[in-house]
Amino acid sequence: MPDLGRTTKADDEVPLFNFDEYFNGKWTFEWEVPDSILGPAGQITGTTVYKPVDGRFYEADTEATGPGGPFKIKELIAYYRENKTLARYVSDSRGLSYMQVGRIGGDLGGYFNIYYEGSPVTFKGQSIRIKSAMHLLSPLNYKVETTVSIDGGRFTSFGSPWWRKQVPGITGPEF
Repeated sequence: MPDLGRTTKADDEVPLFNFDEYFNGKWTFEWEVPDSILGPAGQITGTTVYKPVDGRFYEADTEATGPGGPFKIKELIAYYRENKTLARYVSDSRGLSYMQVGRIGGDLGGYFNIYYEGSPVTFKGQSIRIKSAMHLLSPLNYKVETTVSIDGGRFTSFGSPWWRKQVPGITGPEF
């Protein structure tokens, strides 16, 4: 959020989200997941590294270990800042790939939310869709609420983990 030198007013325009300033770098996470088509219930831990590719394109590489063993996720992300839209192609080493598109919104306090809708894909003989809501609450952490639909059924929670940015000199849960 830019410093306006005054209190905010109702007609102040929400600033555009800066992907480079927020995401680029290494993040860690812990995620409690339920038993599902994606694997057994338990804790997933890992890291995600975001880096710019070219202009509005970014990559995110995740290395994680869960109850079903280690896996990797690779994302190619396109951010259209002026339109407040994002698209990402997700490739999961467990045999799943899908596309998500979303919009980003924010408020004058500097909080932003990205709501991604996932394309339907067939995985283990069933049609699944994944939605993700990313709540960007500070430059050092964000929360993801993931829901999954199987064969056109209602979306159910797949957990709500926090990602924490790894910044030299900052440690612990105080941020």
